Amino acid sequence: MSQSVNQYHSLQCEISGHTAIVTIANPPANTWTSESLQSLTQLVTDLNANPAIYSLVITGSGQKFFSAGADLKLFADGDKAVALDMARRFGEAFEALSQFRGVSIAAINGYAMGGGLECALACDIRIAETQSQMALPEATVGLLPCAGGTQNLAWLVGEGWAKRLILCGERITAETALRIGLVEEVVATGTALEHALTLAKQASKQSPTSVKACKQLIQGARHQPLATVLPKEREAFTNLFDTADQKEGVTAFLEKRPAIWSNS
Repeated sequence: MSQSVNQYHSLQCEISGHTAIVTIANPPANTWTSESLQSLTQLVTDLNANPAIYSLVITGSGQKFFSAGADLKLFADGDKAVALDMARRFGEAFEALSQFRGVSIAAINGYAMGGGLECALACDIRIAETQSQMALPEATVGLLPCAGGTQNLAWLVGEGWAKRLILCGERITAETALRIGLVEEVVATGTALEHALTLAKQASKQSPTSVKACKQLIQGARHQPLATVLPKEREAFTNLFDTADQKEGVTAFLEKRPAIWSNS
């Protein structure tokens, strides 16, 4: 059973089982605006508050664009106040997306440029259709990626390829993105959402409380030394014994039946 949720600006949200399907809907290029970025921040907050939601899949409307990022017309007059507001909105939205407590998957169904690619970089997993192209071309117009692009891209693909994309303005294909580790899978045109939903369904078999703890530990490795993270890993393992999901998971395994998670 699926359920539509439509109170978000330029974003469509449909709930299917334990998965929220978010579609960037601002044709023709699915660009981000201050309003849609605020809506994404609110949407993730709402999903985090819903214990029945285990995963989030985000894709673009139409057949050509995942998202082309920000509309450059916003910056045509050089207004720093507008630039500051947009940078803050981008940061808040994609940091919220990165901190979504469940599994987030970007189903890249076309061009992912600038803030569009940064949106995908904020997700846990990226699945790209074979015709997709990706770039962070901000320096071409005298700007820079300000929504995590300089940090998240380098973490995924290494400093060399991050510099190649950002400093040289190189646009890459889905196959190149797969080869350098920017995406985890390349699929046929028109099938990214289907593959993302299959992966989300697979993730729903995992304990959501375990997923939340694991995700925090994995992402924490970006900012903390190993000697700090390893004790936290052991602590998080022990803390799971306070959850209903841990008891259910072990019991279900011993009883040879699927676990019924409560996200608690």
